[in-house]
Amino acid sequence: MATQFPDDFKCPISLEIMSDPVILSSGHTFDRPSIQRWLDSGNRTCPITKLPLPPHPSLIPNHALRSLISNFTLAYPSPHKPQSQSHPEPQPQPQPQPQPQTLISTLTSRSSPLHSNLDSLLQLNRLSKRNPVFRQLITESGAVSAVLNFVSSSDPNIQEAALSLLLNLSLDDDNKVGLVAEGAIGRVVAVLQSEGGTPNCRALAATMLTSLAVVEVNKATIGVYPFAIRALVSLLRDGNGRERKEAATALYALCSFPDNKKRAVACGAVPILIQMADSGVDRAFEVLSLLAKSREGREEMARFDGCVSILVKVLRNGTSRAVQHALSTLNLICSHSEHVCSEARREGAVDICLGLLEDESEKIRRNASSLIQALRLYEPTR
Repeated sequence: MATQFPDDFKCPISLEIMSDPVILSSGHTFDRPSIQRWLDSGNRTCPITKLPLPPHPSLIPNHALRSLISNFTLAYPSPHKPQSQSHPEPQPQPQPQPQPQTLISTLTSRSSPLHSNLDSLLQLNRLSKRNPVFRQLITESGAVSAVLNFVSSSDPNIQEAALSLLLNLSLDDDNKVGLVAEGAIGRVVAVLQSEGGTPNCRALAATMLTSLAVVEVNKATIGVYPFAIRALVSLLRDGNGRERKEAATALYALCSFPDNKKRAVACGAVPILIQMADSGVDRAFEVLSLLAKSREGREEMARFDGCVSILVKVLRNGTSRAVQHALSTLNLICSHSEHVCSEARREGAVDICLGLLEDESEKIRRNASSLIQALRLYEPTR
């Protein structure tokens, strides 16, 4: 079994055991070749703290850490034993791991073969998933345009790896706006619309829009992009289980922006979501409760035959989360429609809500109380 080196022995940039540890003025230690490349690229902030560095940063040798690494290596040598002193068993030499800058150069080179590009994408995915320093290194290297080009690849493995890397880069809010400026929305929407794409790629594309929509300004930008919301609604209708879930999540993220509610309704989202809700998909209730906040959404739900029956059925048998959103949706459409109120009363909504007043969830109790009031608003006098 290979020896597990302490994490403190690894460079925060390369994630490799440091051979020449040096201390930056920020107090953090890096392997000299890695931090030197960072500085040579024109960066004048600490990769970890993001605090500014002096014009000519000093790299102070960390002799203590270097000694610790050396002693640890001597104390825990490779665990193999030779068969004899005169004829030791040959051991396979470990393959050196490419440096991040080498991987990035492979992606940006037009002469790199496809298998090298795929390998670089996969390794950069691994490195960037949990390390913001790597993500910054990739974005500042100018590699994003190359990654976006690979999103349009006809090779599904390369396309999936490129989408995964974009998703990792979008973990940082600073990158979300930058990725949109680089043209990420168009590439991602094209994947959603592609009939030849794989389900994994389409699901990743929907997840990518969810991630970008965390930044408020991106919600509007995605909403006005041609076919973006329409493509998500199509995936909601025609996709497999994972695709539909990711499409619904993306719509939920986007439709907190008012104009996107109208766009989703206009693209036919309401009937599809009601059918999904009838199948017990909790995420569908969440999106419906959001669309019900718009006049267009409420009117579309009121017109759909069976909508009220489905929502009331969930109040009886749904999960706590589904009940909460079904209550919210019914509350909104009942508050604006006497016809819907009458139908909800016929379905037994009042008695169900009275029972929910004892629910352990404060939100459910509050929503149930509000729905009772709405149902009684149009109650005929006797």
